[in-house]
Amino acid sequence: MNRFLSIATIDEASKRINGVVKDTPLQRAKRLSQFFDAKIYFKREDLQDVRSYKIRGAYNLMSSLTQEEKKKGVVCASAGNHAQGVAFSASSLNIHTTIFMPKTTPLQKINRVKHFGGKWVDVQLVGLNYDESCHAAKEYCKEKGAIFVHPFDDYIVISGQGTVGKEIFDKLGKNIDYVLCPIGGGGLISGVATYLKSKIKNIKIIGVEPTGAAGMEVSRKAGKVVSLDTVDTFVDGVAVKTVGEKTFKIVSFLVNDIIIVPEGKVCTTMIDLYQNEGIVAEPAGALAISALDSVAKEIKGKTVVCILSGGNNDILRYPEVMEKNLVYQGLKHYFLIEFAQKPGQLRQFVDKALGPTDDIVRFEYIKKSAKETGPALIGIELTKKEDFKPLCQRMEKLGIGYKLITSSDLLYRYLI
Repeated sequence: MNRFLSIATIDEASKRINGVVKDTPLQRAKRLSQFFDAKIYFKREDLQDVRSYKIRGAYNLMSSLTQEEKKKGVVCASAGNHAQGVAFSASSLNIHTTIFMPKTTPLQKINRVKHFGGKWVDVQLVGLNYDESCHAAKEYCKEKGAIFVHPFDDYIVISGQGTVGKEIFDKLGKNIDYVLCPIGGGGLISGVATYLKSKIKNIKIIGVEPTGAAGMEVSRKAGKVVSLDTVDTFVDGVAVKTVGEKTFKIVSFLVNDIIIVPEGKVCTTMIDLYQNEGIVAEPAGALAISALDSVAKEIKGKTVVCILSGGNNDILRYPEVMEKNLVYQGLKHYFLIEFAQKPGQLRQFVDKALGPTDDIVRFEYIKKSAKETGPALIGIELTKKEDFKPLCQRMEKLGIGYKLITSSDLLYRYLI
């Protein structure tokens, strides 16, 4: 197979994965189309058997191996969707595969990898994060002479992901104005951009990253690949510290813009998709759709495709999703409030500081017997965000000392 990337390698990949990987629906989003006055479509990669597009690149690479390479076995490192795609491919192609996953990986994800891989997959739990697992996987490859399946920085993998773009073109032809695509390491958007930019001269490809893992945009501004010091792992499907060297060059050349979306906005979109479309999207899956507000003016009357990249969402995460959603919308706030340690202080706060529809949803207080005042941690939920300023004004009028806990405070991470 051609070891570089082109429209031809993506066409080859499409033939190779045909019959194994689903040609997923391109769903018209009627409600959002009306809201934004545009023709908006969702590319539903959450409907793959492994509930993510990652099967495309993994299967394309593993099925292209020679018999001799297959006998050496395959290795990958992943905490989620890539591991499932590799495991599914291993079982389908009868290739012995070792998958390195961080020790912190939820049991649900480990079990799904074992389910898809069966007897062909051995799971090794090594390291506390993806980078440590990846280092161990590459060392294992050297030791065993096995083939490493990179999650994004490999032209054959990118060609497989590029079949998403081919399928979009096959359904809509040249009638596409915008494609919004999530970015983690950059494999998906590199493949999609390569195909669609070759077919449609004036199409705009827009990448979307979360605030806490904007590695591609940081690298673009620096003019070179830059490793992030820290990554917010909430949008775990794109939580990558270092984007690919190959993908960085492709994105720099072909992608028109990158939009950064707060994690709270992603949560709002996840809830919106579930309540209105019945779609269970993982955070990375909702990322592209979350960016529609940012391009609302320019997409009026245009045809827009949002790639819904995956639906591997753990139900145990929903309390955190709801919490981040409320905070993002300005409907939930946390305060450290200084109470004088004498009777009636809480009653005064409830009767005179709170508004008629404000609700205390968290209260933590321990009386300090040797002090005149003591702080209480209070979480307040509002009916509408406009109620926040009057709440603060009433506390100030009453002489109540308070500190709003923001996302930059260490305590915030304990609360949410």
